[in-house]
Amino acid sequence: MSNEKGTEVCKVYEEHLDKILEAKKKLPEEELLLDVADFFDALGNPTRLKILFALLEEELCTCDLSNIAGLSVSAISHQLRILKDRKIVAYRKDGKNVFYHLDDEHVKEILNVALKHMEE
Repeated sequence: MSNEKGTEVCKVYEEHLDKILEAKKKLPEEELLLDVADFFDALGNPTRLKILFALLEEELCTCDLSNIAGLSVSAISHQLRILKDRKIVAYRKDGKNVFYHLDDEHVKEILNVALKHMEE
C-alpha cells in the first residue's frame, strides 16, 4: 500500500514493542540531536557547500572564497560565520589575511561520502 506521495507504508498498524524500545535506547540525547540537525542544516545551502568543497584540499582566504563563490566578502563572511559556529570550518590569521579550512577530517569524510552517494 502507498500513501499519497507514493511512499510504501504498512497495510496494518502494528507496533513491535521490542524493536521500539531498543531503537529508543540507542537514540542520542535531545541536545545532541539538535546539534546534528544544525550541522546538517548548515550543509543544506548550495553557497556553503561550494565553500566547503573549495576547502576540501586546501585552506583559502576570504578573498579567494569570495571569488570562487561569486559573492562579496561581506556575504562570504556571513556564510563562514554560520559554518564556524557549527564547528564545520576553522580559521587562522596570517598578517592581514584570514585563511579558512575544514575543522577536521570528519567534515572532509562527510562531504566526500555525500558526494560519492549522489554520484551513484
